[in-house]
Amino acid sequence: MANLPLAKNPRLLVGLESSDDAGVYLFSEDTALIQTLDFFTPIVDSPYDFGRIAAANALSDIYAMGGKPLTAMNIVCFPASDLPESVLRETLEGGLEKIHESGAVLAGGHSVDDPEFKYGLSVTGVVHPKNLLTNAGAHTGDRLILTKPIGTGILATAVKGKIADAAVIKELTRITSTLNRLAAETAAAFSPTACTDITGFGLAGHLLEMARAGGKEFHIDTGRVPVITSAVGFGEMGLFPAGAYANKKHFSGQVAVDPGINDIIADIMFDPQTSGGLVYALPASQAADCLAALQDRGVDARMIGEVIGDDTCGRVRFR
Repeated sequence: MANLPLAKNPRLLVGLESSDDAGVYLFSEDTALIQTLDFFTPIVDSPYDFGRIAAANALSDIYAMGGKPLTAMNIVCFPASDLPESVLRETLEGGLEKIHESGAVLAGGHSVDDPEFKYGLSVTGVVHPKNLLTNAGAHTGDRLILTKPIGTGILATAVKGKIADAAVIKELTRITSTLNRLAAETAAAFSPTACTDITGFGLAGHLLEMARAGGKEFHIDTGRVPVITSAVGFGEMGLFPAGAYANKKHFSGQVAVDPGINDIIADIMFDPQTSGGLVYALPASQAADCLAALQDRGVDARMIGEVIGDDTCGRVRFR
């Protein structure tokens, strides 16, 4: 999009400039609309669970902006001649479960015949402009909280390679189908300064986007980052998705990893996530209370680092 003549509009509060999670349009003085879409190919064999995961992933962008989902529309690419219609129906049922759980309603959708099955949602949400969160607002001294463990890209690779057992598949499904709604509602009681959700660029890439957008340097305590235990074992077997290596190569110039960190753990920081957790930046005075509130409500949240100071290019260091 870099060379296309994009129109400017003062009501477009969040557009392409900051690589944020969704677009935001000022509808009225007290209402802003959040718009996002996401879809991908199956990461588990169960169509119902695939639908749940894909829907949770798409809805996450609304929560990352501090908003509430209102409506959703299905996006479907389906190989009608290769798969039975029951696969599509089960997928849509799974997606509908998560749409309803979020409090949104399904307003329609669009489908095409395609050789490769893909499913996701276009979602519209709402937020008061004063409560809008972007990835650009972190302040020096803020603490960083992550609300889900990482490593789902590795687990999905193990599933595709027929190496994952039923327990691993169950864990992958549980983590990726969990909405970020509870985490978002809990954090909203405090004063977060910035937020993003962790998806395809991995923890390292999305933290760097936050650091770049705010012109800050982040320091991350790698030992505090929650990592799925089975992902470490699969990582030791070399079951990293290609996206992890692509992320590491692409972001290496502005992401530093201390040499004392275990190589497998270091690489997991770049593992692309599906329906990952939220990362919040909060004032240091509120961070411990927010973390306690999240954990009290069953959110597997951890305080993983802090915002050190200004860096015009943005920088992340894993220590």
